[in-house]
Amino acid sequence: MATPQPGRSDRSPWNWLLLIPIVIPLLPFLFNHAEPTLFGFPLFYWLQLAFILLGVVTTAIVYRMTK
Repeated sequence: MATPQPGRSDRSPWNWLLLIPIVIPLLPFLFNHAEPTLFGFPLFYWLQLAFILLGVVTTAIVYRMTK
């Protein structure tokens, strides 16, 4: 008789890192300016792209560490 494999647990402390890309874009003082510009784009627009990159990097780190 085979012993059952333990179920996968989603209780890894690495999952707490997923709060970073949720909380950071909610802080209005970060993007409540028109300057500095990057390639002619105001701060608000290029910072939104940076938030997307932050979410991708954070998700990739959590995936690799909990795999």
